[in-house]
Parts: sequence; structure tokens; C-alpha cells
Amino acid sequence: MARDRSRPLREHLEELRWRLLIVVVAVLAGAGVSVFYFRTIVAFLTEPASGRLSSGGGGPIYTELTELIGVTVKVSLLGGFILALPVVVYQVMMFVAPGLTRRERLYTLGVFPGAIISFAGGACFAYYVILPPILGFLLTFGGDVAQPMIRISNYINLVVTLLFWMGLIFQTPLIMFVASKVGVVTPQTFAKGRRYIVVVAFVAGALITPTFDPLNQALVAAPLIVLYELGIWLARLARWKPRSARRRRAGGSAAKP
Repeated sequence: MARDRSRPLREHLEELRWRLLIVVVAVLAGAGVSVFYFRTIVAFLTEPASGRLSSGGGGPIYTELTELIGVTVKVSLLGGFILALPVVVYQVMMFVAPGLTRRERLYTLGVFPGAIISFAGGACFAYYVILPPILGFLLTFGGDVAQPMIRISNYINLVVTLLFWMGLIFQTPLIMFVASKVGVVTPQTFAKGRRYIVVVAFVAGALITPTFDPLNQALVAAPLIVLYELGIWLARLARWKPRSARRRRAGGSAAKP
């Protein structure tokens, strides 16, 4: 740790540059793989709409010559990011690890699998729980007035945004655990923030979901509130020490002159 502190800023920037380069290469490689499965990925993303994106039970449409190309690039980059997520998380942790103690590095690296699983869990929750009622509301609202003809870019933007942000939201407990373990934030501070989390959760729900329906917004807010409570317990667990360790610490403090 001391050696890392003595390194000049130029070395840190050089390391950051190379790690960013590795991340970019990994994402582009994953995007190249995703291009070959573009039809499969789009079919998967449009499945919750159940053929209601255009009249007559059809799929999405496009109205601009370059629209489908743009969607292909966006979907491929999303797929590339998901495939490269282990590399991304690993590079981030390796960059910050030299500035941590050995024990802090072990705990930080220990959450590496959890970060990937949490992101996947959030994306699955968005896809299977949140997306169907949102699409049901949007595609049936005012159905007797106008028939839907949904552009593929509009639909993909909605779905990708929802999956991405829910994946990040599900990282909340892990972030709270690590922050408490390294001593950045105490569990008591997290507990005091309980009074604000409900407001923050519903604001996040209003920003993430494209509808003004309180039920759909609650589908985003409720998991965030539950995850924050789970994060408080994990933060307390991170600072918990066995009774024997507390006694040894108290004894050492008493022995000091």
C-alpha cells in the first residue's frame, strides 16, 4: 500500500489507460459476437410484447433508412458489455486494489462474482417482472382510439434502459457492504438514510419507467427499498467482529500507557 502511494501520478494514469483499453477491446469483442446473434437477441427482447408492437399481431417497424443499423449497433454494444462484464468488473477492482490493505482487497475481490450475479438478477427482474405490465399498459392504453405501430428503435431504447438501470440498482447491497467494510460509510449513516430512500426510490421509478402509472413505478421503487434494507444488514455484517476479537482489542487498548 505504501509503495502504491509513492507511485507518481503518471504511472497511475498509464495503468488507467491500459485497463480502459482492455475494457474497450473486451466490449468490442463481445459486440462482434453479438452481431452474429442479432436476430436472436431482438427476438428475445421483443418477446414480452407478445406480437403487439404493430396492428395485426406484428412486430416492430422502422421508418428511417439508417434506423435498423443504429439498433444493430446499440444491441451489439449492449451484448458486448454484458459478455465483457466480468472483464470490466475485474479491471476496475484491479485498478483500485493497490490502494487498499490486504484484507480490503480480499473483501473487494470477494464481491466480484456477486456483482455479476446481482446485475444479471436485476436485468432478469426487469425483463420478467417489470417489463410485461409496463408494455401491457402502454400497448393497450387508448387502443380504441389508435392502433400501435411501434418503431424498433423506440422499443429497444425502452427495454435496454430498463434492463441496464435495474441491473445497476441491484448492485446497491454490494456497494453498501464494500463501503462499510472499507470504512467509507458506517452502518449508522446508512440507517439514517432510511428516511430518504422511499422518496429516492419513487423518483428513480419515475425516471426509469416511461409511464405515469404509480403501479409500474412501484415495481421499480419497491425492490430498491428492499435492497437498501438488505444493504443495511450487510453493512452491519461487514463491521461485525467476533466477541473474542473485541475482547482482545479492548485488552490491547487497556494495556497501552
